[in-house]
Amino acid sequence: MWRNLAQLVQYRPLIHSLVVRDLKARYRGSVLGLFWSFFNPLLLLTIYSFVFSTILKNTRDPDTDPFALFLFCGLLPWTWFATGLNECAVSLIHSGNLIKKVLFPAEVLPIVAVIATMVHFFFGLLILAAFQIYTGHLPDPVDLLWFPVVVVIQFVFTVGLGLILAALTVHFRDIRDLVSNLLTFWFFATPIVYSYRMGAGALGEHSWILKLNPFYHLAVAYQEILFFPGPFNGGRSLLAIGALSVLLFIAGYWLFDRLRDSFAEAV
Repeated sequence: MWRNLAQLVQYRPLIHSLVVRDLKARYRGSVLGLFWSFFNPLLLLTIYSFVFSTILKNTRDPDTDPFALFLFCGLLPWTWFATGLNECAVSLIHSGNLIKKVLFPAEVLPIVAVIATMVHFFFGLLILAAFQIYTGHLPDPVDLLWFPVVVVIQFVFTVGLGLILAALTVHFRDIRDLVSNLLTFWFFATPIVYSYRMGAGALGEHSWILKLNPFYHLAVAYQEILFFPGPFNGGRSLLAIGALSVLLFIAGYWLFDRLRDSFAEAV
């Protein structure tokens, strides 16, 4: 396992070429092409903003104004996470022709899925930055130093979980549907359309339940860095999730490596 893990660095050119191929294939034949990377998050933002700013206006925390900006700070990383996991789950199945080739490193496929969706996340950040400049609601420059840390932790966490899903979905195809439904529940269990303060207030003494959700800490970190006024105080919990993410990645790679020999026959 450790030898295969160490060889991942050597696959950088392969990962790069597969990510480029994935991005080109995603919008091949469409009129707007890569511009959908900007329009999709904007469309999603418009829908959620209308629902929670107009229809459910009285259920919002006043500290989340401007709400569209608050919502975008959590929605962007969640979209990266959810889309990445969904694509990881089917990455081996959809690339069966590559899996059956001798010596092809199958682990790069879920990694490519996470990186490709991360590219769309970075495109969405440009829209977020434009919103911040337009509204004058700018983040604290010191807090922004934590931003790359959160992104790296989310990347490691998503890849670790993605490796597990990719390895298991090859043998149990029902996992694709289970993941899709689980992510819907996970979304509303994470403070994205509501503030973590409101969630904690609603649960009272049971607010600790929210913190059992690993993505809770990532979503809150993004919101505190990009939206709420500083200073950022979530460093300890963020580093704890970082340690958990590393352990999850190692466990995910171990499971993936154990099942590697069965992929070619199962896809």
